[in-house]
Amino acid sequence: MKVRIGFGLGVRTPLHDARFGAFVDDLERLGFDSLWLSERIGGDAPDPVTAIAFGAGRTTRLKFGMSVLVLPGRNPVVLAKELATIDQLSGGRLLPAFGLGVADPHEQQAFGVQRSERAAIFDESLAVLRAAWAPGTLTHHGERFHYDALRVLPKPVQQPIDVWLGGIAESELRRVGRLGDGWLASFVTPVDVQRGRRIVESVAAEHDRNIDPEHYGVLVPYTLSDAVPNALLAGLRKRRPDLTDPTEIVGVGWEATRALVRRFVDVGFSKFVVIPLDEPANGDDWSAHLAEAAEALLPLQT
Repeated sequence: MKVRIGFGLGVRTPLHDARFGAFVDDLERLGFDSLWLSERIGGDAPDPVTAIAFGAGRTTRLKFGMSVLVLPGRNPVVLAKELATIDQLSGGRLLPAFGLGVADPHEQQAFGVQRSERAAIFDESLAVLRAAWAPGTLTHHGERFHYDALRVLPKPVQQPIDVWLGGIAESELRRVGRLGDGWLASFVTPVDVQRGRRIVESVAAEHDRNIDPEHYGVLVPYTLSDAVPNALLAGLRKRRPDLTDPTEIVGVGWEATRALVRRFVDVGFSKFVVIPLDEPANGDDWSAHLAEAAEALLPLQT
């Protein structure tokens, strides 16, 4: 099992300015596996597709993923070309990961999709994306999208290109089993992912599919404060009312974060995206922070 440590930025990150380039350079220089960017129209985080293209253009090894890119509300053919272009220009370093979008009226308004429609649109959009990336032309007739012998070029370097999906609800886990090539879980404990993986693999088997055992990952938030920030605690109580100990999800300090990653490794997960809950205030601080993170966490890579 190849353990890999990536770095992620949350939806509130202010790192959407000239500091971003040096940040990406440091990730590559220090040996992180990948950078994952979140999407929120009403948040400070940079647009993932744009930022990934920028980052890929100044690196040669670092991989780039989305955690996650909202699919309902986008033209899947146009998106297929955009992402295939990034995969080509980066030499196959794209890690596409998609979701339905947060259940928030503000974000749903931005994407123009009703909450009740998201799942059906997602499933059909993903089918269109896969067909557009496959060799040959695209013919598809569904409820929302209709194409006859449509040529979408260039094709991705990666053939096939693996698609990662998120989520922890039963419906989301079943979707990973039916449609995904990997599962990237968030706000979960090691016990949660053990249960979730059983569902994913059971559903995959029902559809004559297999998920690569190397394609199970977790987003691991961490803080260098003495405790989990109050703002996150409030959100966790809403999202996970069953959770009695937030340190089952959040690493408090480097040692605890390392221990949490090891607990996920012990249950068969091998791809990790660590996300700081308290980001440095300026570019110089980011450089020092990433050096600390690399020293603490990259020895876990195998």
